[in-house]
Amino acid sequence: MMNKTICMFVWNHFTNDARVLRECTALSEEGYQVDLVCIHDPDEKGLPKFEQRNTNFAVYRVRRYPLLLEMMQILYRKCTQNKWIGLLVLILWLGAMYLQPWIMGLLTVLAFVFLKTKVKVVWVRGSIILRMIAKGIRDDYDIYHANDLNTLPQAYISSKLRFKKRKLVYDSHEVQTSRTGYDSKAYNKSELFFINKIDTMIVENHTRAKYNEELYGFYPNVVYNYPFKQKNKLKKNISFRDMLDISPDEKILLYQGGIQEGRGLDKLIQAVPLFNEGILVLIGDGRIKPELEKTVNKMELQHKVKFLSKVPVEDLPAYTKNGYLGFQVLNNINYNHYSASSNKLFEYIMSNVPVIACSFPEIQKVVEGERVGVCVDSHDYKSIATGVNHLLENPEIREEMAENCNKAKEKYNWEEEKKNFLAVYEAM
Repeated sequence: MMNKTICMFVWNHFTNDARVLRECTALSEEGYQVDLVCIHDPDEKGLPKFEQRNTNFAVYRVRRYPLLLEMMQILYRKCTQNKWIGLLVLILWLGAMYLQPWIMGLLTVLAFVFLKTKVKVVWVRGSIILRMIAKGIRDDYDIYHANDLNTLPQAYISSKLRFKKRKLVYDSHEVQTSRTGYDSKAYNKSELFFINKIDTMIVENHTRAKYNEELYGFYPNVVYNYPFKQKNKLKKNISFRDMLDISPDEKILLYQGGIQEGRGLDKLIQAVPLFNEGILVLIGDGRIKPELEKTVNKMELQHKVKFLSKVPVEDLPAYTKNGYLGFQVLNNINYNHYSASSNKLFEYIMSNVPVIACSFPEIQKVVEGERVGVCVDSHDYKSIATGVNHLLENPEIREEMAENCNKAKEKYNWEEEKKNFLAVYEAM
């Protein structure tokens, strides 16, 4: 049994991060003491700032907003929501301006800058980073683990800028130099700066490992993002047909995951009128969801396309099992998408749901190699529709693929893959 302490950083609220949950659980069960440092979300009621997940695994959520900013935001909301409070604050403010014009003028400018410009973003993010670093340094861990580039500076400062340096693990879940929202060259330069200062690196698959080797000259450890093996009987039995008014006779064509740009969801909705049968259900939330809902209304597809908000990660398998087919139709908008091995692909497999998938190397290797679905041109809605109709028209092929999923899940599961993950720590 190990007794080393680990400080792991992740830049989210840790409410739906399945990969980080699996890694922390695996380490804690092996005897490591794991503290996960993430971000608190004040808008999510009941979300604790501290959780003891098991004897060796604790979650610490640092404050999201600086206290001063939070007070300013509360005051601003109260003023906009209640005209009498707003009027009272305005009278007091004007009175103070009359008595101390220079001071109050400066405070007015600062309030505008902090609430209405990009300075607010810098202030918020900078404060989160400092709180994460303070936690990392204060408790003096043996190993520091950064999930993705956005927590690597925190982990580096905590582990290396000290008299007695600690081990540093860089766990890159994405291709940081070519991904959505990371267009600035600053990300490339940042990763290049830190890459020679880490002790070991983990990436999601061998396609990305080869890409990393071309960029930096070394081949990192590979740990695939496979889900836990599903037990024969789920803890919950969830049917969302009643929630969405879907007839028991209708086949559910399922997408689960982020409703984001580049996931092929616009093409998927375009393909719906060409499907021979079935209801498309999208489970998840994201930036382009309102836009997709407008598209559905414009195309008058409300009876054929349904939306559900994201569900807790531990409940997701109970939803997935409702699918007749599942979709993973990423678009090739950057190397991060092209090289993805996609957690949701394996979630479908784990629930015996055949997949309509994009023809990208890591995904195609599994889908066609294990015969668990059909690969299509994810940029062409007609190709998506052809793949769907092929399985709708040939139920015996679909059933064979569902049975193949049952076999594939014995290979593509976290119980097997975590051995590779734990080996990374054993080698340090």
